[in-house]
Amino acid sequence: MAEKPTDHHRGVVLRTERLTRNMVRVVVGGDGLADFATSGLTDHYVKLVFPYEGVEYPQPFSVKTCRETMPREHWPRLRTYTVRAWDPDSRELTLDFVVHGDEGLAGPWADNAVPGDVLLMLGPGGGYAPDPAADWHLLVGDESALPAIAASLEELADGATAHVLIEVDAPEDEQKIETAADARITWVYRGDRPVGERLVEAVRALEFPEGEVCAFVHGEAGFVKQLRHHLRVERGIGMDRLSISGYWRAGADDEQWRAIKRDWNRRVETEEEEALAS
Repeated sequence: MAEKPTDHHRGVVLRTERLTRNMVRVVVGGDGLADFATSGLTDHYVKLVFPYEGVEYPQPFSVKTCRETMPREHWPRLRTYTVRAWDPDSRELTLDFVVHGDEGLAGPWADNAVPGDVLLMLGPGGGYAPDPAADWHLLVGDESALPAIAASLEELADGATAHVLIEVDAPEDEQKIETAADARITWVYRGDRPVGERLVEAVRALEFPEGEVCAFVHGEAGFVKQLRHHLRVERGIGMDRLSISGYWRAGADDEQWRAIKRDWNRRVETEEEEALAS
């Protein structure tokens, strides 16, 4: 019997569903998720592992071992995706994928996935859940943040105040989201404008309620940077009230974005500190 891997989970595709023209849901399960566990966060994420076809990897397979013993060009590729839902009783993990034809790696995989396909993953990680003590909630993002936003809305208490702004390509990309909260959900249609441009305008135009906010703002790094400046500098919201980060960067794949993300964030923080001090 092969030694059990120590650094990843092994999911088997149970079913798939096309939610909208640009989003596919994949549900995986199986004994390989026996050790998978979440901890009550609504932005849990996993790093999907995509080995290269035709490359012979050390066995038992381990991402750590691959990185220690193989040339970098053969390291399995990683793609980060939010956990849309996890049911520990049925041991079913739900992931939603943005799909734009053959573009990218994980999207095409999801679009072509069939029951029985294997999906390896690391994690989960995460760091956000809506603060039940907040006076109101602000949830903002593009399609990449939609699974976490939907999961957060499902967790909000009955009657909790929430302003939700989600940017998608067009009305056909809207999804129905269940919530007990008093949530005002605004779908912002991108059309032919750059990602996040209309979303930034919508947040800037929003009349903020009185009281302390708990905010979740994620998506393409360029617009997230603009909204971080708006919320921190112009609105005066402290970082302890914000979960805000670039999930991805236009023009960069996941590896390229991870390679520059730390320096990018440092520059953003420096500019922000200078603006707050002026």
